[in-house]
Amino acid sequence: MAEHSGREAVAAVWRIESARIVGALARYTGDFALAEDLAQEALAEALVTWPRDGVPRNPAGWLLTVGKRRAIDGFRRRSALDDRYAALAHHLGEGGTVAGGDPADPAAADEVLWDPDQIDDDVLALMFISCHPTLSRDARIALTLRVIGGLTSDEIAKACLVPTATVQARITRAKKTLAAARVRFEVPSAQERGARLGSVLNVVYLIFTEGSSASSGSDLIRFELAGEAQRLARVLARLVPTEPEVYGLLALLELTAARFPARTGPDGQPVLLEQQDRRRWDRAAIRRGRAALQRATEVGRGLGAYGLQAAIAECHAVAPSVEETAWDRIVVLYEALGRLAPSPVVDLNRAVAVSMAQGPAAALPIVDELMAAETLSGTHLLPSVRGELMIRLGRTAEARIELERAIALCGNDRERTVLLGKLAALKDG
Repeated sequence: MAEHSGREAVAAVWRIESARIVGALARYTGDFALAEDLAQEALAEALVTWPRDGVPRNPAGWLLTVGKRRAIDGFRRRSALDDRYAALAHHLGEGGTVAGGDPADPAAADEVLWDPDQIDDDVLALMFISCHPTLSRDARIALTLRVIGGLTSDEIAKACLVPTATVQARITRAKKTLAAARVRFEVPSAQERGARLGSVLNVVYLIFTEGSSASSGSDLIRFELAGEAQRLARVLARLVPTEPEVYGLLALLELTAARFPARTGPDGQPVLLEQQDRRRWDRAAIRRGRAALQRATEVGRGLGAYGLQAAIAECHAVAPSVEETAWDRIVVLYEALGRLAPSPVVDLNRAVAVSMAQGPAAALPIVDELMAAETLSGTHLLPSVRGELMIRLGRTAEARIELERAIALCGNDRERTVLLGKLAALKDG
């Protein structure tokens, strides 16, 4: 029983404090890759020690202390008694003795102090490093979930539906890439931050998108993955309180997640928007999302791409029903989004909004133009939307062709079931 509770305590503390611990170690060592390894070693030691000896009074300080001592041991083994070792020794106490006592003692490390301003800088620097433009998209996601989210390789693999070895390889390659590029552990300058922040926001958005609408597998929503993205967005809002798009992203995530409770039935099958019980929507999340959207408006000079998407989500969140939704406003917002951040997916969503505001015939030219461009040829989204338009226009034969195409392209089992149901209804009709 004690062993189980000890391991649970390790997991809980790690999930909450891992970014702070890695950040502090990176600042002390000046080496991001080394800091992440040291933090993992401290975690491994805690998994052995805490179940046996009890949870320390200052768990985060204990982990940080162990990580620092491992750094000192490593420098000693390499006989690197240079300025870096001297600086570390100063923080750890003379002769490598840690302020606060022996980390093997559960009462140790109580004197380790956390400077809130320094912690915020450390975590922000970690975010910019984890989402560095030199890394591939998959590497950014894996590294962010690892060092900021505190997920293990097994948890990341489960969330991303890839083998654990693949995740470990991505993280290892990411560290080597950062080392080769000599990426420094620091918060970028104000001039750089604007450009680099977009990469950070994009990674959080991608994590949430995969969580809210899984691209493959048997679940429509991966709640843990979406929840991690929400947590990361909240961290960013605290760390960068003057950036409107940070609040825009947070608002988008909160307002979208608010609909999660009604998006699936008891059997896990998807429930379409027009059939959802809006009483099940999370009103607290809607309030948080609307407050974040208001904050984005206050600190910026107009909404950015994430803010515009959040404004669209707000239209859905406040509408009593599909019929009473402000579809004309949604069309205008999608038009603005298309000018600011052109994308075929934005155009497809605009077509759906146009079909609701003006009828399916008005939306069909937009969809047909996308079909001709073949920019969405690899996704089921385009044929599924066109199939729905054909159904509403009474063009049943064409609707069947589009739905069959969408079924062939759909990688998510739950979404495929919905499409199969529509196709069966057409055949029965």
